[in-house]
Amino acid sequence: MASAASAPPTPGNLKRIVAASLIGTTIEWYDFFLYGSAAALVFNKLFFPDSDPLVGTLLSFLTYAVGFAARPLGALVFGHYGDRLGRKKLLVLSLLMMGGATFAIGLLPTHATIGTAAPVLLTVLRLVQGFALGGEWGGAVLLVSEHGDARRRGFWASWPQTGAPAGQLLATGVLSLLTAVLSDSAFNSWGWRIPFLLSGVLVMVGLWIRLSVDESPVFKQALAQAETRKAKAEPMPLVSVLRHHWRDVLIAMGARMAENISYYVITAFILVYATTAADVSKQTALNAVLIASAVHFAVIPGWGALSDRIGRRPVYLLGAAGVGLWMFPFFTLIDSGSFGALLLAVTVGLVLHGAMYAPQAAFFSEMFATRVRYSGASIGAQFASVAAGAPAPLIATALLSAYDSSTPISLYVIASAVLTLIAVGVAKETRNRDLAEVAASPEDADPDGTGAASRTPGARTV
Repeated sequence: MASAASAPPTPGNLKRIVAASLIGTTIEWYDFFLYGSAAALVFNKLFFPDSDPLVGTLLSFLTYAVGFAARPLGALVFGHYGDRLGRKKLLVLSLLMMGGATFAIGLLPTHATIGTAAPVLLTVLRLVQGFALGGEWGGAVLLVSEHGDARRRGFWASWPQTGAPAGQLLATGVLSLLTAVLSDSAFNSWGWRIPFLLSGVLVMVGLWIRLSVDESPVFKQALAQAETRKAKAEPMPLVSVLRHHWRDVLIAMGARMAENISYYVITAFILVYATTAADVSKQTALNAVLIASAVHFAVIPGWGALSDRIGRRPVYLLGAAGVGLWMFPFFTLIDSGSFGALLLAVTVGLVLHGAMYAPQAAFFSEMFATRVRYSGASIGAQFASVAAGAPAPLIATALLSAYDSSTPISLYVIASAVLTLIAVGVAKETRNRDLAEVAASPEDADPDGTGAASRTPGARTV
């Protein structure tokens, strides 16, 4: 029997919670992906103008990668306070930080105006973006996961995951519209600022919605239980995660390798490859990513629902294997120079990526105990991003520059798929776990020494 804390909320309340998480994550990913697209299209000219085009792109992607470097720190800080103070408070803070940094980028002077200070300030603002996003993801998916029941958790928790393609769709759509209606000189002069300034309006909408939802009932229950045993010093969430959940953290990191690397190769590096190696126009590449992101958004809830039926692991493994097998056809299609082939390459790649990304929210949430869940899920997800998503466009661009071929890039993504297959392959299935019954440690599972917790169906101690 599910605990009271994990009992299904009313449909209206759950939908409001899903909407709050989805809109918040969409805005944050819009901000984050907007930078990635701008890094590929204009930042190399505006902030690194003294370099040759490909080196300028590499330097631009280096500042892009800096945002990923800050995400683990955000995961540690937001995870700690999210497990102590609650999910909602930290989600509001992350949204304010991300939106403020993005708005400031829209006001930033370029290299032509203030010289080397321009890329320095750009890098600082990118660090703030990464720090905020490092804390956003864990809280958003947990807020939904901890409100729903185990039977449809994969489906409902996948909706915050659609914030990534929705943000990509929004960012690419705005850039595509601007490049279509503005000349190159106008876009490079002032048009690129519009999408960044638009973030200020979006953040106000996101805050209004996010402030209207309740704190997770599972977290409230765990907090109340912790208050009843205040006499016993409660360890820091990070300490508990590393002591009792280190294996789960490693599994989460391995699971993210193919998911993260493939995504940034398919959506960010493609803007470089298609426009340089395949001689495709900037507008054509943006349109392909735009349409494929819409399909990506649509399929993620379906993959999440499938994970409720057959399990998180089978769906995740399918996506990892599929992405690895698709890489050589992916670049072959792009090399044809045809818009239809380019669209097919990106769309299939993102559909396969969705099979990993959709069950990820529920899968990672179910690995960790309530009082360390924000920390555990965030640390596992964001520390992996430093080794996976952060250098992916940079490595892909360097490989293209060194070998003038897509083959090394395909092998790079395939290697990441193998790592993910191994990590998920050794993981335990988590589909039917009651989040209120996952204990952080043997002591938390049985605080009174009665052994009652160990007899609770579905309980797990580590």
